[in-house]
Amino acid sequence: MINIFDEVAPSWYNLRHRSIFRWELEELAQRWQTGNLLNIGCAHGPDFLPFVSSRLGGIDLTGVDFSAQMLRFARKYSMKFGFVANLVLADVRHLPFADGVFDRAISVATYHHIPREIERLAALEELRRVLKPGGEAFITVWNRWQPRFWRQGREVTVPWRTKVKTLERYYYLFSYPELVRLARQAGLKVLRSYPENTYHFPLKFFSRNICLLVRKSD
Repeated sequence: MINIFDEVAPSWYNLRHRSIFRWELEELAQRWQTGNLLNIGCAHGPDFLPFVSSRLGGIDLTGVDFSAQMLRFARKYSMKFGFVANLVLADVRHLPFADGVFDRAISVATYHHIPREIERLAALEELRRVLKPGGEAFITVWNRWQPRFWRQGREVTVPWRTKVKTLERYYYLFSYPELVRLARQAGLKVLRSYPENTYHFPLKFFSRNICLLVRKSD
């Protein structure tokens, strides 16, 4: 899977130059403002930007990704937009940080690429471990019940076409109750589960994305 995301990285950098969760992240940036932020599965870095533009008190930025090529483009991206982030090559299931060192964390479209539940749980337990007591985290994953996948199972592959080949990316599709259950099993307090800002229908259960705001208990 690492090789796939290394190959995806150049075209992903060009396509997703801004976060699709800009509104959600800007709202969090206004709340958080200070401390240190860990971006889990940071890719080329667009989800940093809302915290850069809102750094009134100063937020220290750290990003983790398991794709060396994504991190190479993240360095390019940070230079382009004039911010500094500590970028670390690592697996989100084994974060190379001490316990309780981050005030906040975000993880956009990362955990749905982890293939087994025991590993998804391990990744969420790692998130909890590196957060300070009272620290909050924002998580997004793809929703099993978005109309696009109604006729498919929980595990799918989604093609990504480069100029020379088609790459198949693995996705595990969560439901709202399942993601809440797993976060709680990892020891996190769920503050809110909600759809992306661009979803405007009354029932959240059919949104494309599931957003989760969690906290590490004191």
